[in-house]
Amino acid sequence: MRSDLKTSPLPLKIAAAGGLLFLHLPILLIFVYAFTTEEKSYQWPPPGLTLQWFAVAWNRPDVWSALGLSVQVAVIATAIALILGTLCAAAVSQTKFFGREAISLLVILPIALPGIITGIALRSAFSLFDIPFSVWTIVLGHATFCVVVVYNNAVARFRRTSGSLIEASMDLGADGFQTFRHIILPNIGTALLAGGMLAFALSFDEVIVTTFTGGQQSTLPIWMLEELIRPRQRPVTNVVAMLVVLVTFLPILAAYYLTRDGDQIAGAGK
Repeated sequence: MRSDLKTSPLPLKIAAAGGLLFLHLPILLIFVYAFTTEEKSYQWPPPGLTLQWFAVAWNRPDVWSALGLSVQVAVIATAIALILGTLCAAAVSQTKFFGREAISLLVILPIALPGIITGIALRSAFSLFDIPFSVWTIVLGHATFCVVVVYNNAVARFRRTSGSLIEASMDLGADGFQTFRHIILPNIGTALLAGGMLAFALSFDEVIVTTFTGGQQSTLPIWMLEELIRPRQRPVTNVVAMLVVLVTFLPILAAYYLTRDGDQIAGAGK
């Protein structure tokens, strides 16, 4: 059978390849410099290759402390985002009330604002109420944009889920929890999982908001920024950067595969 798809012209292929190189070549350079024998500068080509910096990074307690804080903050912020984002999405998509669109706009507003504005606003609020900087101030800062990611995924899936399924479940005697477990959750589960993974990735590598809400604490991105400003063993920073790339890339890739068939929803269009 002859395909109706046309082969892309050569200039378009070259432009696409150029765009991909522009986006990903700097990331590949990070991977190369993680193996360089040069300690103090970015010399190209690298004078030699070594694995010693992986052992150095492994044995540095400040790396593990920053990594632990980043994971802790990302997990808690993602959990908060899943709860609040799902509840907001259910309220906006499944009910009608005065000011619904205004509330929807307010929910997504934090991710539209520059991070420095959010950071200054949160720091001012913490100072006003004499809230000391801690893990929880960082979590609150990250949750402001993590909620938006979960909300956007959940509300899109809610709107494609047929309301007749929920009505039928109630008519058949199911209570609210049973309806949520057997009807709603199977339909929105992949959207929530994808939103949670994206929220975790965003929280894990966030810098600007953390700078204003973290006080003297250093998450992994903040640690990397400080190491670049005052370098001791520059390749160690690139080793850690490789870790950040992998930790953030895998959830985003999983979220993509979980949501690419999101139009195939039980009861949709009925």
